[in-house]
Amino acid sequence: MQPLKLVALDSEDLEVLSAHLQDAVLRVGDIAYVPAKNRFALIVNRFDWEGAAEKDKRGKKFERRRSALRFDRVLALQALGIDQGAKNAVVELLAVQFEETQEPEGYITLVFAGGGAIRLHVECIEAEMMDLGPVWRTKRMPEHGESADEQAES
Repeated sequence: MQPLKLVALDSEDLEVLSAHLQDAVLRVGDIAYVPAKNRFALIVNRFDWEGAAEKDKRGKKFERRRSALRFDRVLALQALGIDQGAKNAVVELLAVQFEETQEPEGYITLVFAGGGAIRLHVECIEAEMMDLGPVWRTKRMPEHGESADEQAES
């Protein structure tokens, strides 16, 4: 898997980021919001869906990679169903969505398995995802019936 560096400046770009981040797992402690800088960031272990499409499920190993995701121009943050005090809790990111309010302003929502969500009120879409290091192998492809803890271990 080649390292990715993607920038999102509109809703279509954000859909591409969302596809690459589907089923990424992360610890709550790897989420940070810096209101003074209007920045929200997180570190995830993302699954290589692109590579998985080329591999046979029978005995083939899949890959994950550590990635950073950053949103700028964040005006406010709301969290639902995410215990921000449980720093070692593992959550699974399902999708990144955008709802425009008054162009270019809107809400970016990070949707997590189990009903959790983080909603960012943004001036506009300004996001970047960047791979941080080498890949590691995992035996299993994420399935939505697994818990985030099970996926983090694989």
